[in-house]
Amino acid sequence: MSRLSFNTMTADRWSLAEVIDACAQYGIEWIGPWRHKLAELGVEEARRRIDAAGLKVSSLCRGGFFTAPNADEDNRRAVEEAAALGTDVLVLVCGPPATKDLQAARDQIARGIERLLPYAIEHGVRLGIEPLHPMMIGERSAIVTLGNALDIAERIGEDGVGVVIDVYHTFWDPQLPAQIARAAGRIVGYHVNDWLPATQHTLLERGMMGDGIIDLHGFSAMIEAAGYVGPVEVEILNPAIWDLPRDELMTLTVERFERCVL
Repeated sequence: MSRLSFNTMTADRWSLAEVIDACAQYGIEWIGPWRHKLAELGVEEARRRIDAAGLKVSSLCRGGFFTAPNADEDNRRAVEEAAALGTDVLVLVCGPPATKDLQAARDQIARGIERLLPYAIEHGVRLGIEPLHPMMIGERSAIVTLGNALDIAERIGEDGVGVVIDVYHTFWDPQLPAQIARAAGRIVGYHVNDWLPATQHTLLERGMMGDGIIDLHGFSAMIEAAGYVGPVEVEILNPAIWDLPRDELMTLTVERFERCVL
């Protein structure tokens, strides 16, 4: 329980204030806000409520989309918000290719991260590149494997750039054990959920831990062997999960985390 972080997308129908209160009630020590929820409450008020509840912020999601216009300006704001919340991790969803040249997109993403890095370092924030499942390449990210993410992090070569590993996006990869081992020292975040056997909606049908086909204990063992012992975010994008009554969702999250993850 000391490592469980409740990502606000797991209860996306709730306000940030409601998530903060629920975490405090159920003894969860960490919270992982998304920026659209942060905007509803305001950064200063969010920080005040989080501190008052005795919570810590595991990360802020998200920056990135380096292939979009005005990305640099928005990413600097994201860094400022992360620092103001007291977290040292900004999750990067890197953006889709603008053309059919995937390598050009990945090079553009790398240059965007390099431009952002000095500003992030100045604010005490690490940049966590999150690879997404390949099915999301056309709309969300040209970074679709942990290997892609590590290529960029190693190319930049600074401690301020790492990776965020989400089981949903990476469990399928035959190279996963080797790539997690390669990521030692660069893992700045770990997200858990599950892949349902009959998944139809690839964005909004993530499962509760234990309801799907991912070997979560085995995955977590690899993450810990690579040296990561920080907070573990439960991040579940699924309207069926969002519709659960408050007490049922919180109780189920805690129970499944304890039974299925670590």
